[in-house]
Amino acid sequence: MERNRDFGGDQKVTLSPDAFFNLATYAHRALFDGVAHVWEALNKIDAYLAEHLEPGVHGSVHPGAWVDENVYIGPGAVVEPGAWIQGPAIIGAGTVVRHGAYIRGSCVIGESCVIGHATELKRAILLDRAQAPHFNYVGDSILGSGVNLGAGTKLSNFKNDGTEVVVRTAEGPIRTGMRKFGAVLGDRVHTGCNSVTSPGTLVGPDCAVYAGAVLRGVYPAGSIIKLRQQLEIVLKT
Repeated sequence: MERNRDFGGDQKVTLSPDAFFNLATYAHRALFDGVAHVWEALNKIDAYLAEHLEPGVHGSVHPGAWVDENVYIGPGAVVEPGAWIQGPAIIGAGTVVRHGAYIRGSCVIGESCVIGHATELKRAILLDRAQAPHFNYVGDSILGSGVNLGAGTKLSNFKNDGTEVVVRTAEGPIRTGMRKFGAVLGDRVHTGCNSVTSPGTLVGPDCAVYAGAVLRGVYPAGSIIKLRQQLEIVLKT
């Protein structure tokens, strides 16, 4: 796939949406129109929702769930008891928002996604079939189609000192102009349990991340991002 060239080796780093996602069938692909750096789509969420959001419940909201008025829930979507959805937000057809999930507004969620127990989303874009199923935090971030976050994966979106988030590439740093920006995970990225991405992390499509890894910077498409640790076994005395 030519997309793999956009990251590794001596090739010039390409950070456009097409380097991370196949947007051909995504209903909200207009979010990425005219975007040079993929993360810039996050700055378009509010304007997009203001223009395209038509609030209404066309799926199933179970008793005990709380859904704001300024929310669209697509056909076949399910919101389980104990979930809390603040608007503005679009929840695509067939998506499941499980018990205890918290969607904090300014979210565009595609079709057949999973927002799981104790997962929190805030200012996020999810392409179709993205899954954040267990104890995840997805703040100011974009998940590609078929992404699966392992239990406890956190996409950190704010630096401890509150300064601007910078994307660090092999060609040098790129200023984002954003104080809050988490991560971009390309199509079909899978993360292991309790992995963490530092603010401004970009992971190319088809990557696999080991459990417990802490990521920073830009990772080539098709990579296995490994964490090695040494265990010591001592017999009880």
